[in-house]
Amino acid sequence: MSEWEPELEELNLRESLAEKMGGSEKVERQKQRGKLDIRERINLLLDKGSFHEIGKIAGKATYNDDGELIDLQASNFIFGRGRIDDRTVVVAGDDFTVRGGAADASIITKQVAAEQMANELRLPIIRLIDGTGGGGSVKTLDSKEHSKGSISTNTYGRGARTYVPLNPGWEHVVSNLSTVPTVSLCLGPVAGLGAARAVSSHYSVMVKDLSQLFVAGPPVVNALGVEEVDKESLGGSRIQTRNGSIDDEVESEEEAFEAARKFLSYLPSSVFEQAERIPTEDSNFRTDSSLNDIIPRDRRKVYKMRNIIESVFDESSFFEMSSFFGRSTITGLARLDGWPVAVLAGDPYHYGGGWTADAAQKVVRFVDLAETFQLPVVHLVDNPGFVIGTESEKQATIRHGARALAAVYQASVPWCSILIRKAFGVAGAAHSPAHRFQYRYAWPSGDWGSLPVEGGIEAAYGAELENSENPDELLAEITERLNKVRSPFRTAEAFLVEEIIEPAKTRPLLCEFANLAAPLRGGPSSGFGYRP
Repeated sequence: MSEWEPELEELNLRESLAEKMGGSEKVERQKQRGKLDIRERINLLLDKGSFHEIGKIAGKATYNDDGELIDLQASNFIFGRGRIDDRTVVVAGDDFTVRGGAADASIITKQVAAEQMANELRLPIIRLIDGTGGGGSVKTLDSKEHSKGSISTNTYGRGARTYVPLNPGWEHVVSNLSTVPTVSLCLGPVAGLGAARAVSSHYSVMVKDLSQLFVAGPPVVNALGVEEVDKESLGGSRIQTRNGSIDDEVESEEEAFEAARKFLSYLPSSVFEQAERIPTEDSNFRTDSSLNDIIPRDRRKVYKMRNIIESVFDESSFFEMSSFFGRSTITGLARLDGWPVAVLAGDPYHYGGGWTADAAQKVVRFVDLAETFQLPVVHLVDNPGFVIGTESEKQATIRHGARALAAVYQASVPWCSILIRKAFGVAGAAHSPAHRFQYRYAWPSGDWGSLPVEGGIEAAYGAELENSENPDELLAEITERLNKVRSPFRTAEAFLVEEIIEPAKTRPLLCEFANLAAPLRGGPSSGFGYRP
């Protein structure tokens, strides 16, 4: 028998008490809400048996008069290291069974340590957010509650008092955005600082009908007397994934974990490494004759850009992000000959592929992601320009659009553009950083200029049309004349577009680009940090 047997027994007792979380009643209540508890979540997210918890026995202990341990309520924040696809990551999660995940029941230094660990050890971090994660309840101000011992001590000090707001460890949260892949999964009601943690990430997910996100919850909002809301109408996933706060919406917690694993599979562990190539059986010489007919000759008709994406990238490798926000632009990650790349594309089903203010914001954030982790960009271009009209002006589209243009021009990663169809105006100019070597191909369906012919004739020939005895006939005559010079071959004659290619042969050329770009991927960008 060991001399330290009493201490080892006490350690085992403390660990077993910590594993009870908020107690059987609170855990059962979590189940009744259709939610997994934090330990189940961690086990499902990580490779089996790989989780190593840090600070497991930190919490609020109760002792008898002899100083012997009676009970231990674990901290409601659990973190440690584990593995995803055999790669080490940091996982950090709120335990809603202990005071709803509020920080007044937590030891805030654990949350800080999780972010700091990811930053200094250069490990991806996945946040499992379920609670406020902030200052907690107003009970923290009640001296009676403190005297009863119902409020735990935290880093804001001992006893009842207010404090000037601060976000402990936020410097690590910000630094992580420019250092390691950061994923946030909203797995319940998330408010305040918890909401700020959720959106301060490279990729975020909400579970439909299970999670909500807001600055302040319904009780606070309803107390203003302006509106009456519940959690879902205030901050459900349908709201937060359409306004761009959260990237994706899934049907279950299991789907959220799978999305996190897949997202991380395209990225390096930190900006000091390079994203890995994986073996693929999809030939880099594969062609697809159906692409030769996918673009309608009638420019007013739409086609499915995602069918092109599925054709030219490695089979089943496209991972779309933010599909409900800025829908005229498609963003996601994919592979070419096994190499991970960032994919940007226009979607003619929404505003003809034109950029809205939302689409421009989406482009900025996505290009920042590619630049941060040195992912080559493939841009499948179909952009008739910025969306115009009163509503567009109210949304400051040109301001957001100019910011998107700046992001593209600031990018230093390898960049390849395929001009599928339209590229007009200032937004069309954002199809690539034009000051760099143009690694660019055009399809025969390419159509570009400062303004589309269809919209520009009335502006340019307004006086002639107004004074004509037969304006319709004159309009048709001018249109036919101009259409003769809008051919992409005229542009190629002047070397204003480098190559026109047969659409069927797009994939081999993109695979060649990915292999040429692979050794060019450098270290972390020196220009600026990633912004949420």
